[in-house]
Amino acid sequence: MPVPVSQMWTVATYVLKQKLSGRKRYPLVLMLEPLFRCNLACAGCGKIQYPAHILKQNLSPEECFKAVEECGAPTIAIPGGEPLLHPQIHEIIEGLVARKKYVYMCTNALLLKEKLHLFKPSKYLSFSVHMDGEREHHDFSVCKEGGYDAALEGIREAVAKGFRVTTNTTLFDGADPNSVRAFFDDMMEVGVEGMMVSPGYSYDKAPDQSHFLGRARTRSLFNTILSNRKPKWRFNMSPLFLEFLMGKQHFKCTPWGMPTYNLFGWQKPCYLLQDGYAETFAELMADTNWDNYGTESGNPKCANCMVHSGYEASAVDYTFGSWKGLWATARATLFGTYEDNAALAALDTHFKHPQPGTLVQIQSNDSDEVKV
Repeated sequence: MPVPVSQMWTVATYVLKQKLSGRKRYPLVLMLEPLFRCNLACAGCGKIQYPAHILKQNLSPEECFKAVEECGAPTIAIPGGEPLLHPQIHEIIEGLVARKKYVYMCTNALLLKEKLHLFKPSKYLSFSVHMDGEREHHDFSVCKEGGYDAALEGIREAVAKGFRVTTNTTLFDGADPNSVRAFFDDMMEVGVEGMMVSPGYSYDKAPDQSHFLGRARTRSLFNTILSNRKPKWRFNMSPLFLEFLMGKQHFKCTPWGMPTYNLFGWQKPCYLLQDGYAETFAELMADTNWDNYGTESGNPKCANCMVHSGYEASAVDYTFGSWKGLWATARATLFGTYEDNAALAALDTHFKHPQPGTLVQIQSNDSDEVKV
């Protein structure tokens, strides 16, 4: 099972409590960014393009704990930057575990093996390792030769020492479905608990702006990858969010579901956009004009976004919002192999054996009529 029963129960009871109290907007996962600096410079990243004096700064453990208590979400994701570069990251993790928060520390794992001694295995702690596919594709994506091998060594060491380990994969235009599926096989063999996968978001500051996926392209790509699913694949995500990526579900964005706290405060409206900051979580929720965001809003910055930080909370909310949602989740969990002959044909024709690093050119028209 990709997620411990205790974690599923904690999240389920939390969401049901919000439902019973009539709270329509509530946080599910706090995206806690204690720093922006990183030991990689990925072409698709918009989080490390800050001046040097900003990249040198860290949130203190006390600032992190205050944000966590303000927000009240049961799950904490710690992205960055690279959290293992934070000099007090072990203190932050210890404090969150003591508060019985389920923590996903996002890391490129280049430093994981040498810093593993700073942490203790716990059901509350998972290392979420950034792995963008097989060796050549990962190294191309993170702009570092040898990055895959170093990360894989860190994963193996953490698994061997009893830590929970998941992977976090971002797919861009030109991703090879055959290679991604082979990567899923590899990660299951290594022994990771589960996998996360999401399309990339076109950060304004990202150096490479030409290979972000549009919505129609996202559906085509993910339907090809996730149809005819192997039973051994385990995903550490809502099964309905995966259906959303495949074009089998429609959800509206709930940017408040995964709020972000970082060096500047509470980021409006979400982890992906920077439309100002609030001093408190209450101010973020009360003063943000949420109707200005999401695909339905007409905001061009949201037009092609299908990222998990905007839509996975929507899928979870739908699961517990009605018997229909609960049944859809149960069905997807128990019977979600998604046999699809057209997807099999796409694997054998359109995407057969491209060279590592090849970026397939897609026409700019992103209407829903475009198909693989």
